[in-house]
Amino acid sequence: MMRSWLAIVAVLILGATALAQLEPAGNQHPEAQVAVDDHDHGAPFGPPQHVRERVERTPEEKAAFAASLDLSPLRATAVFHNGRVKILDTLSRELLRTITGRERFEDLILADGSTLSSEADRYAAADPERFDKVRFDPLFVLLDLAIDPVHYADRPLIAVDYLPVREYYLDAAFPGDEARQDLWLRMTRVSPIMVELHTQTVFDRYGYLEPVRRSIGEVDNALRVAAGAGAMLRVVAPERNDLPWVHVEDLPETHPARTAALELGRAWRALDASAANAAILDLSRGLAAINPQTHPEGRARLELAYNNGRFFDVGMWAYGLSFLALILAFGTGRKWLIGAGVGLLAGALLLHASGFVLRCIISERFAIQNQFESMVGLSLFAAVVATGLMLLKRQWLFGAAAAGVGFLVLIAATQTAIPGQTIGREAAILNTSVLLKYHVTTVLVSYGLITVGFLCSVFYLLVSLMSKRQGAQLAASVAVHGQSPGEAGAQRTLARTLDDLDKAQMTALQLAFWTLGVGILLGAWWADHSWGRWWAWDPKETWALITWIVYLIVIHVRLIMGQGKALLTAWLSVAGFAIMLWTYFGVNLLLAGLHAYA
Repeated sequence: MMRSWLAIVAVLILGATALAQLEPAGNQHPEAQVAVDDHDHGAPFGPPQHVRERVERTPEEKAAFAASLDLSPLRATAVFHNGRVKILDTLSRELLRTITGRERFEDLILADGSTLSSEADRYAAADPERFDKVRFDPLFVLLDLAIDPVHYADRPLIAVDYLPVREYYLDAAFPGDEARQDLWLRMTRVSPIMVELHTQTVFDRYGYLEPVRRSIGEVDNALRVAAGAGAMLRVVAPERNDLPWVHVEDLPETHPARTAALELGRAWRALDASAANAAILDLSRGLAAINPQTHPEGRARLELAYNNGRFFDVGMWAYGLSFLALILAFGTGRKWLIGAGVGLLAGALLLHASGFVLRCIISERFAIQNQFESMVGLSLFAAVVATGLMLLKRQWLFGAAAAGVGFLVLIAATQTAIPGQTIGREAAILNTSVLLKYHVTTVLVSYGLITVGFLCSVFYLLVSLMSKRQGAQLAASVAVHGQSPGEAGAQRTLARTLDDLDKAQMTALQLAFWTLGVGILLGAWWADHSWGRWWAWDPKETWALITWIVYLIVIHVRLIMGQGKALLTAWLSVAGFAIMLWTYFGVNLLLAGLHAYA
């Protein structure tokens, strides 16, 4: 059943119609050129062996070979891809996310040693203990796809996120075989052979549905990326920065780097780890010796540190632990919890800021220009301001709010499919004026302060509810026994806590009001530079103004109301936070406008 990789690449799959907002062309981020755009370069490590000539390798053999390799010399090797110079480690991670939907490729090995494509997998669904997962490093998979692409023809490689389309493929591949369908269904991926054989059938039956067409388009793109892994290796630096990077296959065969690449391919296909490691080292040295004046060595090392450090993931959990410690400290007053919470918050801020600064250096711009970057920046700016307020006012509640914002926003940014996680080029319109970074930073600070104020308001509402219940219990106790000194002290503590929470929420909301107002004015100034007009009643502009008006109402409520103003402020803060979320997310996703890149 095995077919040549060329047959898989040649398959014609109809593309999907993508959902998109309508906006000026300059507003769009440059499209990621993940599909193969260079069909002349497909064998950088020598031509792949023909199906009838190659030795079939099991996933176990591949895993053992991968464990014996030292890929570290190539990880920081510079490569030109998708409009910027990055490193092979980054390219491999991006490639795996596009192909498999995650950063690591997972294959299955059945307990009896048989592979997933054999008849043994008929019963694996009924007995999950019969198979184990084997995980492969992204860089190994990138090189393996270029050297031994046929190995992946019947492997669970291509991500199909839309469940109905995955079911359609598996129903066509294994008609009536529910055990096999269930096993492959849980992997969320299908094989390239399935895509080749059954895409037209799936499209003919269900292509009238727009989500199906879009999913098929994503499958097509993933297949083309996998087939074109070797074509992406433009790793030869030019003489000058204004000249294009060159593919390793364009080097003369006598060049040390080209010789090393061919030797790596030979050793790789033979699963000769020692020879492959020597060739990897030779290839790395050979490429580094070519025009070293244009190699971004320092930035390449920083990018590898950014990839390996996982600053936002680790910082997210540090924020979460800090939040728990400071909340407990607020309730109990124990000093060791305060110390632990502040220490964890400082560590989280350091990790968060380090990741943000590294991303700015790597992307060679202020990294606030897409949804992921704006969320990272929002949470960082909010945590910094709230931590400053904590130190200035000696109220640990601000520290809890800072940690809460950092944890909640970072977990949404890193653990969900937020657009912009890949470092890419900027939209053309975002490079028209230096005012942009001041406008966006100020607005993000205001959104962060709104979130801080929201958390303080939620704390206020919870404590207010608790105080009402405790007050009712105290009233009943006083009616029977009279009020004891302990009960009077508890009432005073609750009242003082509510007063502190009210002051905290008002501090955050007042700062949010002024910073959002300044951010809107800076946005108008930037719009005049970029669009030629100060105000266009764009949905983003309009809803930002509506959000600001909500907090204008909050300020006026404080001036005209007497009793009950703190409780009303808290509820208005919750409402304002909901409107801010709509302004920040909903407008971008659902309303077409000039801010479609944001």
